[in-house]
Amino acid sequence: MRIPLGQEDFVVRSYEAGDVAALVKYANNEAIARQLLDHFPHPYTEETAREWLQAAGEQDPEISFAIASSQELIGSIGLLLREDVFRRTAEVGYWLAEPFWGRGIVTRALQVFTRWSFREFGFARIEARVYEINPASRRVLEKAGFNLEGRLRHAATKNDQLMDLYVYALLADEVEGDEEWNG
Repeated sequence: MRIPLGQEDFVVRSYEAGDVAALVKYANNEAIARQLLDHFPHPYTEETAREWLQAAGEQDPEISFAIASSQELIGSIGLLLREDVFRRTAEVGYWLAEPFWGRGIVTRALQVFTRWSFREFGFARIEARVYEINPASRRVLEKAGFNLEGRLRHAATKNDQLMDLYVYALLADEVEGDEEWNG
């Protein structure tokens, strides 16, 4: 899969075997790891990268993707699928390499990826959960059209710190009529 972001030469694409070095280079960053779930390791080693690329390559359906420039992977975006009565809901997660922060790349990636996900999977809802210590990610979600639905008090423990989570969501019927839907 390859979705151009319409911004310089950035794309959301399937992972490639050659992404190992860039994963290690950019994912091995405490500033990124502290904002993600604990299963995102720190330090992020070459072995970790190889294991992740193998697991991502075996996904069916494919739900994890690279955010990339024409030279290399610079981040990641993907879905956590739900089951049972929540089967039409997914959670989106993402990270971007620190040298690329503040350029609107992840906002655009989130816009095109969520719209692709609505079309591809028939979701009614895509949500995101953000730690209280991550106001930048909250701004990304808001710029991408997600709505704040609430705060879950003391809902997560990260690095032995109990913290609140902010829950954002975007509904399929909120994007079907907008000009980005076909992007």
